Amino acid sequence: MNTVLPFILALAVVGSVIWLLRQRKLREKYAALWILVGLVTLILAGFPQLLDWATEISGFALPSNLLFMLAIFLLMGVCLHLSLEISVVEDETRALAEETAILRSQLDGLQNQVERLKHQVSAANGGCPEHLPPGEHQ
Repeated sequence: MNTVLPFILALAVVGSVIWLLRQRKLREKYAALWILVGLVTLILAGFPQLLDWATEISGFALPSNLLFMLAIFLLMGVCLHLSLEISVVEDETRALAEETAILRSQLDGLQNQVERLKHQVSAANGGCPEHLPPGEHQ
């Protein structure tokens, strides 16, 4: 009975990850880690003696201590990976903001030039907007 709950939880994790993948709410590079965690949990739920064996080999007093240590390392790895992803996104956002500011400045300059040219053409035609090219009427 004590292996049924971890087995059901592991199936729920794997099923949830697959559902999120199919809904395109989770990217493959993140899903691989969680599917791996779910599969390892399934294996350990099905064969709890493997955890006992790994505990003896690694020198831990209790299997729960080994699981906690592995969970801490897993979470530290996830935090490091997400920090790296955030750094990349921040750099991309900064570059896009700079490019947008440059393009906006160029657009404003071009709009000012168009307005000046309209006024020049209007002044050259004696202020009559009828002499402006089609689509240039004010």
